[in-house]
Amino acid sequence: MKIKVNPLNLENHKNYLLVIKTIEDFLQKRGYLKIDLPVLSSALIPESYLEVFETKWRYFDKEEKLYLIPSPELFLKRLLSYGFGNCYYLGKSFRNGDLPSSLHSFEFTMLEFYKLDASYMDIADELLLMLREINKKLKTQISKLKTKTQKSKLIKTEEKNLKINLDKWEKISVAQAFEKYAGIYEEELFNHQFFFEKAKKKGYQVDKFSYEEVWSQIYSQEVEPNLGKNEYPTLIYDYPKEFAALAKLNPDGKTAQRFEFYINGVELGDCYTELTDWKEQEERFLKEYLLRKRYKKINHSIDKGFIETLKYGLPNCAGIAIGVERLAMVFLNLDSIDKLKVIDIGYED
Repeated sequence: MKIKVNPLNLENHKNYLLVIKTIEDFLQKRGYLKIDLPVLSSALIPESYLEVFETKWRYFDKEEKLYLIPSPELFLKRLLSYGFGNCYYLGKSFRNGDLPSSLHSFEFTMLEFYKLDASYMDIADELLLMLREINKKLKTQISKLKTKTQKSKLIKTEEKNLKINLDKWEKISVAQAFEKYAGIYEEELFNHQFFFEKAKKKGYQVDKFSYEEVWSQIYSQEVEPNLGKNEYPTLIYDYPKEFAALAKLNPDGKTAQRFEFYINGVELGDCYTELTDWKEQEERFLKEYLLRKRYKKINHSIDKGFIETLKYGLPNCAGIAIGVERLAMVFLNLDSIDKLKVIDIGYED
C-alpha cells in the first residue's frame, strides 16, 4: 500500500465536507447530542459477517489486546441506558477482510444516530427529511444519475438515465423483493429446506453453505441491483431473523424490524428497532460468537458489559448506521468513494 495525494478531488472533498456539515446541522436542530467516542476497544459485539482490526497496548511488561471499532454501537447504547437521550456519532469506523473497491474502504466515516421512543419506521421518516436537506444544500440534481438496469441474470445490462424523487420512499419488504426479483416466494424464503431446494434449482451451490451464505448470494446477485432505481429511493424492510443480531423481532417470529435504504443500487444505511431484551441478546451473542469461530474470524473479546447495559435498562429506541462517503458519492453522482479523498491509503497500481 502507499499514500496517495489526490489534488484533483479537492472540489469533491469540499462537497463531502458540506454533506457532513448538513447532517450535523440537521441532527443538532432536532435535538440530537453529538458524542465523541473512542475508536479502540478491549471488547466488541460479536458479529459474524464482518472482520476487525486487532492491535495491542503495551506498557513495559504489560499488554492488552485492543480492536478498532467496526461501529460505535457498543458505546452509544451505554449512554442511552444512562439517560443521555437522542444522540449521534459521526466519525471513523474500521472493517477488515474486504478488498477496497469503489464502495468499500477498511477505514470509513460512519454516521450512527439513535432516537428514543421510536421504531425503525420513525427513523425512516426522519432520514427522508435529512436526505432532502442534503440535496437542497448541495443543489444537486439526483435525477441526472446514470444507472445500469439488470433485467435478469441472463440478459446484458442496459444503461439509462435514472430519475430519483425524494418526496417519498419506495417501500418493499424483503419477502416482496425476493418474489419480485428472484422468483422466490415467502413460504420458500423463510423455510430453510424449501429455500435450499429453490436455490439449487436456480443454479446456486448450496452444499456446505449456510442459509445466511446462500441467502446473501441471491440477495446480492438478483435483488440488490434493482433497489433504488424505481423513481424513489428504496427502503427494503423486515429481514429474516437470521440477519438481525441486534434488532427487535416482529410478532410473526420470522422477521426483524430492520431496514436498509438504497439509491441507484447502492446500499447506504442499515436501521433497527433496537432489541432491549438482555436474555435474547445474550443468546444471539452466543450464536454469533460460534459463527465467528466457524468462519475463522479474529477471536476478539466479547463485550459482556453490553449485556449488563441491557440489564440496566436500554430504553425503547431505534437507530441507524450510514456510510457517509457512499452517501456523498451518490449525491455527487460519482462512481467511487475514492473520488472524495484528497489523501488516501490504497493499493499500488
